Amino acid sequence: MDIIENFNWRYATKRMNGEQVAEEKISTILESIRLAPSSLGLQPYKVLVIKDKDLRERIKEVSYNQPQITESAYLLVFAVWKDGYEEKTEDYIQLIAKTRNQSLDSLQDYKSRILGLFSTIDKVSWASRQVYIALGFGLTTCAMLKIDSTPMEGFINDELDKLLELDKHGLKSVVMMAIGNRDEANDYLTGQRKVRRSDEDFFIRL
Repeated sequence: MDIIENFNWRYATKRMNGEQVAEEKISTILESIRLAPSSLGLQPYKVLVIKDKDLRERIKEVSYNQPQITESAYLLVFAVWKDGYEEKTEDYIQLIAKTRNQSLDSLQDYKSRILGLFSTIDKVSWASRQVYIALGFGLTTCAMLKIDSTPMEGFINDELDKLLELDKHGLKSVVMMAIGNRDEANDYLTGQRKVRRSDEDFFIRL
């Protein structure tokens, strides 16, 4: 596998051909997102995995009619916790104890550190930054598998949240990711050279 070659191959696909993606590849992409790092390991978000075509047609209406939403095989919606961080922290501590066979007493200092942080930050803003780490893992995995993908912020958050009833789950949408196969005949970016600043202009080497 040539990592750089695969990164040059990928681009934010503008048109997809509607073909399905093998379920085993979708499972790998989703698992890479689940395994992505997050601050404190808390994973303060959920990912909606949307295949239903009718639902994606409705999502398209609140997403400036971007064609990838319905031409893709799957659409992922990354949504952060709006509230309940204290209760979810307790759940997380319980999960650590169970997974690593640790006593709850041994984790109390760590729990206090987490709750102390939450008292000083905008939790939703913090959680949104964690989402982009997971998104990056998903995009990278797609590139390695030669599956096309598109990160998407172009949608009306409040309308999408209402459509997906995210408030019932205490969630707020942040970003979407379309997964599918490029339509080489209709995507104007197919075959175009990737435009990036030079190594000398991009990096500061100290």
